[in-house]
Amino acid sequence: METTVISFLLQLLNIVFLDIILGGDNAIVIGLAARKLPATMQKKAIIYGMSGAVVLRIIATILVVWLLNIPWLLLVGGVLLIGIAYKLLAENEDEHNDVKSGQTLWAAVRTIIIADAAMGIDNVIAIAGASQQNIILVIIGLLISVPIIVWGSTLFITLITRYPWIIYLGSAVLAYTASNMITEEKKLEPFFNEHLVLKIIFIAVIIIGVLSAGYYKKHLPQRKNKQAQD
Repeated sequence: METTVISFLLQLLNIVFLDIILGGDNAIVIGLAARKLPATMQKKAIIYGMSGAVVLRIIATILVVWLLNIPWLLLVGGVLLIGIAYKLLAENEDEHNDVKSGQTLWAAVRTIIIADAAMGIDNVIAIAGASQQNIILVIIGLLISVPIIVWGSTLFITLITRYPWIIYLGSAVLAYTASNMITEEKKLEPFFNEHLVLKIIFIAVIIIGVLSAGYYKKHLPQRKNKQAQD
């Protein structure tokens, strides 16, 4: 019983951590969407917008959890999540300058919900994979992490800026979740269960590969600029 509770709590922490790591962009979008509203309406726009976004995300994640039971889709989800883990390290900043701010409360709310739905695909796939098809974990994890994203976004962005290793940790957790999803694909699971060493090696290679590729992609332009200056 204790092991089950501990396992549940660890999975829940993993979901909350992943959603917060991937939710930084969403927090920026929330601020941009509500920036032109009067201060008294900004809080309402954020609360209403995120409430709608959370409902949509829970529904979408439950749908993905159900879809992952279909043969080979766990493999597909794992491959997609590897790409997400890489993008987390490699993507450029300042990609949200085109987000329009709402002039009215409901315009801002609509923008927040639509933008979050469009940007939330990464989160949905990651959470669905980390939950191991446990709907309760999905709902509790999202209900915990979303308020943290909204109210603690400024602090979290500051922490990431000051401690860049947090992003690498998040990418490593995503890569682990992705590789673990692939090994748990029903068509592949018997093979990996029979060859545990290969399973460990496979997971390690994916994690190291994602971190190395992400690091190289992020720092390559800096090296080129430095060489050009020299």
